This record gives sequence, C-alpha cells and structure tokens, in this order.
Amino acid sequence: MAKISSCPTFPSSISRHTYHYRLTACHVATPTTTITIPFADLHPSLEVIGGARNRFLPALHSTLRHPYDPFPFIAWNPHVETIFASFFRSMPDVRLRRECLRTQDGGTVALDWVAGDQYQLPPDSPILILMPGLTGGSENSYPRHMLTKARSKGWRVVVFNSRGCGNSPVTTPQFYSASFVGDMREVVEHVSGIYPEANLYAAAWSLGANILVRYLGDESHACPLSGAISLCNPFNLVYAFEEFTKGFNRVYDKALARSIRNIFKRHILLFEDIGGEYNIPLALNARQVRDFDEGLTRVSFGFKSLDEYYYKASCFHSIKHVQVPLLCIQAANDPISPARAIPREEIEANRNCLLIVTPKGGHLGWVAGAEAPLGGPWTDPVVMDFLEHLERGTHKTVESSNGPLTVTSKNLHHAEV
Repeated sequence: MAKISSCPTFPSSISRHTYHYRLTACHVATPTTTITIPFADLHPSLEVIGGARNRFLPALHSTLRHPYDPFPFIAWNPHVETIFASFFRSMPDVRLRRECLRTQDGGTVALDWVAGDQYQLPPDSPILILMPGLTGGSENSYPRHMLTKARSKGWRVVVFNSRGCGNSPVTTPQFYSASFVGDMREVVEHVSGIYPEANLYAAAWSLGANILVRYLGDESHACPLSGAISLCNPFNLVYAFEEFTKGFNRVYDKALARSIRNIFKRHILLFEDIGGEYNIPLALNARQVRDFDEGLTRVSFGFKSLDEYYYKASCFHSIKHVQVPLLCIQAANDPISPARAIPREEIEANRNCLLIVTPKGGHLGWVAGAEAPLGGPWTDPVVMDFLEHLERGTHKTVESSNGPLTVTSKNLHHAEV
C-alpha cells in the first residue's frame, strides 16, 4: 500500500508560481521502495494546486512533467479552438444500447451503455458515468472520445443524457437545471443496483460538471462514488453568465438558447395551461439562455429571481463538502467557464481535491497532445491515469476536513469515522 509521506509546506503568502519552484520533492513510500517525485519537474505551463496534490501527483506525473503543447494555428484563439473542437473533432463509432430510466417524479432520463458490454465485461468491472454539458448528450464527440478511452482500458461506461438531451424523452413539465441533483442521485443508485460489485466513478463537463460537484457536496461522506472528474466547470454561474454577455460569447449564448428552444418546442404540449409564474412565451422565444431560465427554469425549481438561481445553483459552495477524490481540469482561456470563477482557495483547503489549469484549451477544446487535432482532447489520458490510480487501490485513505478516514472495504466510499 503506497503512502505519501509529509512534504515541505510554505506559507500561503508565497505565490503559486514561486511555489512550483521552491517545493522540491514528495516522497512516496511503498513496502519495498521509496520513490521521489520532484515537484520541480511539473511543467510551469500548468497550474497544479489543491489539497490532494501530494496524494495524486504520482499518478499524473508522467503527463504533467511535459509542457502543455497546443496544436499550432487552432489554439491561438480560444474561440477558434472551441469551435474547431465542436465541429471538426472526429466522432468515434460506438454502438450504444439505450436504457430509459423513469425517475420518482415521473420524469425520464436516458442511459446509453456500450452495446454488448453487459455480456463481455466481468460484473465487477469499474464503471464510469459520463454527464455532458448543457443540451449535450451521447451524440457529442467529447463524451464519445472519453467513452472509447475508458472502454479500451476495460471500464464499463454509461452516458447519462439529462431530460430532453440526446433525444431523451421528456415525460413531465420539468427539464433539468444547474441546481437539481435528484436525477444524478437516482442514476447512481440505479447503476449501483445493477452492478453492486463494481466501483462507480463519474466524469462531467461544463454545466454537467456543476451538477456533479453539487451532487458530491450534497452526498458528502455518504457519496457512493469512488472518485469524480470535473471538466470546464463554470463553478460560479453568476460570473459565467456575465461572460455570456460579452463580445463573441454572445454567439455561444444564442446557439445554446436555440438548442434549448428546439428541445422545448418538441415537448410544448406538456406545458399547456401550466399557469403560475411561468412565462411560456418568453421561454419559447428565448434569444438568450437567461430568457429560458427566467421563463421556465428558475420557476420550476422554486427560485424567486434569476440572480438567486444562478448564485445558489453554483457549485463553488459545494467544494468544501466533497469527501471523495475529485480532479478538476480547467483551461485558463475558457470563454464560457472563466478562470476568475475557479474556487482556488476552496480546492486548496480540501484534501480530496486537485486542480489542473492549462494555459489554453478553450471550452471543451484542449486540442493538444498526441491525438491532436482531430482525435481526443489532451484531458482524456490525464482523466484515465487518475481513475486507474484510484481503481488500483493504491490510495486507501480518504481524507476529510477533520482528518483521515479508515477504509473498511474495497470501495473507497465505505468508511467509518
């Protein structure tokens, strides 16, 4: 069982840039040998911080010691990279099997599994639940690439399509929101019930990442996941929607509003004569995401105003309550999930969290690495290294804000204080 020995620490007044050069090494002790991980080897193009830094860096060191090398011409501008990845990244050909899950309130979400895996993989194969961003689903390239990468390592993968997304049916007059974790909770319980011998993990992007981190915080010590990954997380929706009103970002705002409108129009009969504070015409003709949220979302989930919804739905509040290993990966130039929204202090204070910030990447882009420009994003191998590190069981102690918890089973989340 590997154990991370204590590493030198420095006062918080030292800048993070200086910190990368002053901290020289971390020692990883095993029953047979001691490995020295030199922190100076972490390439300065990457920001790597978090309370779990010393615990998880050994698993990521082979990647993080190299510079983040964005693909020429494409990554010179975050908007170019974002749009290129959205329209030109390859689409892995994967045959999926759909399962529609009816939720307790009568709603429906769609779970897309890799066809045939129910027969080919052992019942205790680790499971990765993927949750795409706003209006995203299993038809998008970024979850497909992550799916194929995990599947090649022997993982069972399922894409969680939220209500109305990925052609998931809408069966009640309610969509999903940044604040609602009920569907996530039911999906995890359902998947765990099918494969009780397997460890469960989750990875999510953009608004899906916001929902995932809120779920981790809400579940806290009771979380049944053994680890999670957050990518392109907006963290603070107030800041994110402020950015939506600026410059070229208006193009994304209009595109997302159009996608939401199209989903809404297909199910408009469910909302006839709904009454109350709902403004169906505003939602039906939304030119901005804010219009749809004002007309429908914030009313559906009981918020008095749009400002209250965006603030209370933001997942930065939840970071301090996360009690399972969490890797967050952000791009410093993300036009939709701004760097100023990253809750660095909260991530530093939580010994279960690690943050990696790349200098470029756009939103859902990361056109860099061995597969650039048309293959999977730079993040996929990092995510798999992190997940396989957790699954191998080399990390046996889950840290909490009050100190270590002793694991009593092979699942990291089954612990006693």
